[in-house]
Amino acid sequence: MRAELGGAPSPMEILGPGHGGGRIADVLPSALAVLGVPGAADPLGLVPALAGVRRIAVLLVDGLGWYQLPTAAPYAPTLAGLAATVARPLIAGFPSTTPTSLVSLGTGVAPGAHGVLGFTVRVPGTDRVLTHTDWAADPSPLHWQPVPTQLERARAAGVTVTVVSRPEFGGSGLTLAANRGGDFQGAAGGDAVAAAMLAALTAGSGPTLVSGYHADLDKHGHLSGVDSVPWRDAATEVDAMLAQLVDGLPPDAALLVTADHGQLDIPAAHRFDLDTDPRLRTGVRVVAGEARVRYLHVEPGAVDDVLATWSEVLGDAARVRTRDEVVATGWFGPVPEEHLGRIGDVVAICNDTYAVMASRTERPMASKLVAYHGSDTAAELTVPLLVVRG
Repeated sequence: MRAELGGAPSPMEILGPGHGGGRIADVLPSALAVLGVPGAADPLGLVPALAGVRRIAVLLVDGLGWYQLPTAAPYAPTLAGLAATVARPLIAGFPSTTPTSLVSLGTGVAPGAHGVLGFTVRVPGTDRVLTHTDWAADPSPLHWQPVPTQLERARAAGVTVTVVSRPEFGGSGLTLAANRGGDFQGAAGGDAVAAAMLAALTAGSGPTLVSGYHADLDKHGHLSGVDSVPWRDAATEVDAMLAQLVDGLPPDAALLVTADHGQLDIPAAHRFDLDTDPRLRTGVRVVAGEARVRYLHVEPGAVDDVLATWSEVLGDAARVRTRDEVVATGWFGPVPEEHLGRIGDVVAICNDTYAVMASRTERPMASKLVAYHGSDTAAELTVPLLVVRG
């Protein structure tokens, strides 16, 4: 099985931005190239393999990292078979978190360009922290995320475009940032997502693009841990959804399956809490990011002190760097001036299975979850791409 990862980095290995070949941002540009959209690049080289395809369904399974494929295999025979024959690894991007990856997928560009630079980020010039998954209309999605989406580009070229996701996500800030340009179809549960995707895929005769999203595997990983009984049940549901999609593909169609990140269970002994350790709050004005990658916006003149304190307290559990140092690594790609303030003055990137909680100031459940993601380990950054022809 290709998902056995022979010769691949170990799950805890830190990956640099130059690692590997394809990126999640490459998926839709290559899909558009297959559909004949003028000027579309094919960074993943899908055009030869999918010659004659006029309909493409792209499914993102939240939390289905490359390193989770062997764990899911006993409960997901369809997924296991696809992983063994048509899977290749991609890099999700940094931070390895849902909002960032969804917008990278939808826009086809790196996070620095689209500006959705974490699960939560500070709104520059304020002390407000924006949670991208709870985002409505303020700030305006068109201003906050200014890059046209690949769905808009496809629609402008005459492709019929549909987005299938949970009903409550219709019209949200994150949906508009990632998927504007598609007709929204609400669907909850694997069977409903597959049925809605297939209905949209087969509705017309012209070139068609359907983008689908399924969240439950990620949810149960967070709540109960990877390979817990609820996680295994969710993997079985994902498998049934995949089987339904594969069985229903028209002859001139293809299915591309990918994910936004992997997950790691974080033991209690590896959890710091910045809300109960006054050293970690000293000099820090606003905390954003998430447990595996913290963005610290500091008081004037406090950068050096915060760097020193966080480095001392966290030790080998994290790399503590300035904004400029993190941007210079290249993980974000080029970051325009208007997006720089969304990254902390100081950034703490967790190593191994460590995390920094904020038990009092973030959502009550956030520090009680079992599995997390966001950092730059192979287990979090590496996601699959499955390519299936009808």
